[in-house]
Amino acid sequence: MNLVQRPTRPFVGLAEAVVDLSAVRDNVQTLHKRIRPGTEIMAVVKADAFGHGAIQVARAAVEAGATWLGVARADEALQLRAAGLTEPILIWLYDASELLLLSDIDVSVSTVAELQQAVSAPNVRHVHLKLDTGMHRGGSAPGQWIELTRAAAHYEALGAVKVRGIWSHLSHGDEPDATHSKKQLALLRTGVSLARRAGLDPEVIHLANSAGALTLDAPDCNLVRIGAGLFGIDEAGAGLRQPMRLVTKVAQVRRIPAGEGVSYGHDFVAERDTTVALIPIGYADGVPRTASGRASVLVRGVRLPVIGRITMDQFVVDAGDLAIEPGTPVVVFGNGDAGEPVTEDWAEWAGTIPHEIYCGLGSRVPRRYVEGTSS
Repeated sequence: MNLVQRPTRPFVGLAEAVVDLSAVRDNVQTLHKRIRPGTEIMAVVKADAFGHGAIQVARAAVEAGATWLGVARADEALQLRAAGLTEPILIWLYDASELLLLSDIDVSVSTVAELQQAVSAPNVRHVHLKLDTGMHRGGSAPGQWIELTRAAAHYEALGAVKVRGIWSHLSHGDEPDATHSKKQLALLRTGVSLARRAGLDPEVIHLANSAGALTLDAPDCNLVRIGAGLFGIDEAGAGLRQPMRLVTKVAQVRRIPAGEGVSYGHDFVAERDTTVALIPIGYADGVPRTASGRASVLVRGVRLPVIGRITMDQFVVDAGDLAIEPGTPVVVFGNGDAGEPVTEDWAEWAGTIPHEIYCGLGSRVPRRYVEGTSS
């Protein structure tokens, strides 16, 4: 059931991002129902959970059934541990010096040199060996895989480390026919077979991201990594919900005559007498400048076009003859139920992807957490 979030109280400040944690839970449960029974979910909450708040989203995902957490960097993992989250956590980008800070954190390893660094770190106990199956963005080259697995088996026999997982990353996870993904799965299967032949017995095998979890049938993989899907980025049409609603309010209103320009360079010139409204957020807050002249926002149930250039702290909309005043609520994006833009709209206007719209949301915009229609 899609619940429309409508602010029931004025917020303090210029803008806020309202995050519906019930939508995060619903997305985890929706995906769990669609994947093969017995498959575990790793909730990927890197980059502060795509700007939604890593700790809050991680807790919601775990409550909904996620059994693993994934992050890119060491400090992200340490933040989750400091918040009391005890689920297994995997990190895949780190400096060797950071390994000394990690305790009870799984680390990804792609080379023998990285494996030796992990073994040398006193608190690293579990590693996941990563095989490059075609993404070519990290992972062991196939020609070096046997050397890596044999070295890992050697260190495991000495009790220095445990290979808890073997994994790779899809390059075309959103392809409906999974042509590329099937080729990568075949390579991963070969890699797992060679690892077992070397004496390794990993607990988890994982390849699929959010879209790949739905498009690729991989019965020998018992873990999927869900990142984009947590936030309603629905590349495979699973019926996911967008948890975040970015709201602000009109700062100033003025009437301008035909022929007057707006914002830097006067890229927009009014063709008629019109009302323009100043919206007090800009590219420093994550509103992409490249969406200038194409975007729109929702005000009093009406889509108003963004006119002129989006600037660091503000942008302007054309309100025509709509009756508005300072303090009138503005919805920059939401789940679309009330007719407001969604992040896919902003991504199209800016020539990017929804992931970047979320991740670009600046620290000047406070996050507020709600459940369902409560706000």
